[in-house]
Amino acid sequence: MQINRLFEIIYILLEKKTVTAKELAEYFGVSIRTIYRDVDVLSTAKIPVYMNKGKGGGIRLLEDFVLDKSILTDEEQNQILFALQGMQQMRVSGEKDILEKMSMLFQKNKANWIEVDLSNWSNVEGQDKTFELIRKAVLEKKVLQFVYYNSKGEEKNRQAEPLQIYFKDKAWYLKAFARDAQDYRFFKMARMRNIEILDENFERELPEIIEKKVDFKTVNLTLQISRNLAYRVYDEFEKENITKMLNGDFLVNVEFPENDWVYGYILSFGEEAKVISPEYVKNRIIQKLKRNLREYLK
Repeated sequence: MQINRLFEIIYILLEKKTVTAKELAEYFGVSIRTIYRDVDVLSTAKIPVYMNKGKGGGIRLLEDFVLDKSILTDEEQNQILFALQGMQQMRVSGEKDILEKMSMLFQKNKANWIEVDLSNWSNVEGQDKTFELIRKAVLEKKVLQFVYYNSKGEEKNRQAEPLQIYFKDKAWYLKAFARDAQDYRFFKMARMRNIEILDENFERELPEIIEKKVDFKTVNLTLQISRNLAYRVYDEFEKENITKMLNGDFLVNVEFPENDWVYGYILSFGEEAKVISPEYVKNRIIQKLKRNLREYLK
């Protein structure tokens, strides 16, 4: 406990320059006499800390004192601070305090280089809570219980050993060992509901490679998309999958899961996109459009 307090006293002095024994005693919840003893310990350890009595006095460090950080280059110090700020933005608990202390240690201002919002434009509170629960379970190696909706909309109660949070293609996933399947699975976090952390620890570690278990086959699509939707083309597809046509429209080649989602996705472009291949997907879109038209003409 004293070692932590001694280091924190140094951090406080680096930040505030001068502080009274009374202020430190109140901050740490100890007596002023204990603070005086701490100052003596620091002095004995050759930390240039001294006290001035009277009005305007207090405890301070020599003006040019810095903790020994010569083993790290300036670039390495910045990388540490940037990484800590990224972890803070990802809601990792405790990183704010560590970031502040390391900033003081390196005598650098905290660069506000990243901001992460885990939510979409709706249900902000719910998504943040989901992420925090899963993060907590992963770090504490606690079993999760939740309701999961698969790609067909089927609901199932699941228990899993959460191993890693994973981001891919604009979505967050959980890599976990599913107890019902007795195998590793990827769970899309947006489909997880009623999440509970059970009072049960597990020892399983994340293997180097987890084969992604999918409940659908994929299809290679070629879409022609109007130049009027150029913003969606560049937002939603990789550059190497896009070919610009002479008339300004786009040909997009992409592999997607073949399920109801992909047909809804194609239809979301309205009249500004059409399927070039495969033919059976094109025919399925035509059938869906005909059914929709019949519904509207009833």
